[in-house]
Amino acid sequence: MMKVLTANRLADGIAVWLGANGQWLESIDAALIARHAEAVDALDDAGKSAFNNNVVVDIALIDVTEIDSEIYPIRLRERIRASGPTIRTDLGKQAEFRQATAA
Repeated sequence: MMKVLTANRLADGIAVWLGANGQWLESIDAALIARHAEAVDALDDAGKSAFNNNVVVDIALIDVTEIDSEIYPIRLRERIRASGPTIRTDLGKQAEFRQATAA
């Protein structure tokens, strides 16, 4: 199974995902996907390092799949974290997406 590393940024609590560039990103779209055990271990080590350096908290390796070249979390909780609140779609990530696509 494929995995990505997620956490909450310590500075503001925003859900973030580790990207291929080593940066914590606010969108799962560019998250680094671990496709084998060694890559999963490397992601785990990167998460522990970021936690120890007070960059992120609540680090977790989550199961994902790819659908039409997009990363899709398996668990509902992680889909909500990736897309934003399930109510008030005028707030959060849904509102930002709507504004970006309307432009």
